[in-house]
Amino acid sequence: MALLDHENLDVYHCSIEFLTLALRLGARLPRGERELRDQLKRAAMSVPLNIAEGAGKPTTADRVRFYAIARGSAMECGALVDVCRVAGFLPPVDAEDAKLLLGRIVAMLTRMCRG
Repeated sequence: MALLDHENLDVYHCSIEFLTLALRLGARLPRGERELRDQLKRAAMSVPLNIAEGAGKPTTADRVRFYAIARGSAMECGALVDVCRVAGFLPPVDAEDAKLLLGRIVAMLTRMCRG
């Protein structure tokens, strides 16, 4: 089976791994935290979606623009993980694991944004 361009990128696979963690975290949030759950889901989904869209663009400038959007969403996810930790919804060890994965994603996207 032929892979799509984005499926060959390690950053895409890492972003899917983080999305899986974010969805699990969202499912564990208390009922009254719907806005936080929705924001985490949107930001986490934005990362792989923008990576995929960027990988499909024909010019470097277009690719970089989408990778930069994905990077911004990954940074937002880091802040959302902090919010969940501070609010007591995420144990510090789980927050650290999530932030390490996000750090890896951001580092890869930073390199990709340099064209």
